[in-house]
Amino acid sequence: MGRAIYPGTFDPVTYGHLDVIKRGAAIFDELIVAVGGRNIAKEPIFSESERMDFLARHTADFDNVKVRLFNTLAVDFVRSQGVNVILRGIRTISDFEYEFQMALTNRQLAGEVETVFVMPSLEYSFVSARLIREIVAHGGPVSAFVPPDVETALKARYGY
Repeated sequence: MGRAIYPGTFDPVTYGHLDVIKRGAAIFDELIVAVGGRNIAKEPIFSESERMDFLARHTADFDNVKVRLFNTLAVDFVRSQGVNVILRGIRTISDFEYEFQMALTNRQLAGEVETVFVMPSLEYSFVSARLIREIVAHGGPVSAFVPPDVETALKARYGY
């Protein structure tokens, strides 16, 4: 079914992100996981290269998934790759409201780009990178939410 791009900050990469990647890889012939390097609304705890390394490691089993960095508007990156589909995951109603606004804005900027939404598995429907960072910052366990190497890196980053 063609190609799609799944953009995000992925800070940190979670089992929820990996679930959306798995779903996207099953739907599309090629899925580019696009790691956003700059985001004025977020201050990442992991560098661009660390986030890309985590994703490359955890998507290595998918022949049709590539990990790329982008530092532009997502729609501009999508266009530069010759792709016209953005893949997004939706967990909650608040996600839908945000993603709906973003999809309509992207449509206004690039009418040829469509957004396809997928829902994660029930077990990941509440997983949020922001909440994971908060849990780790307070010394809590996050092994149910992130791969072991990501948990180790998070604990090290927060001094645990």
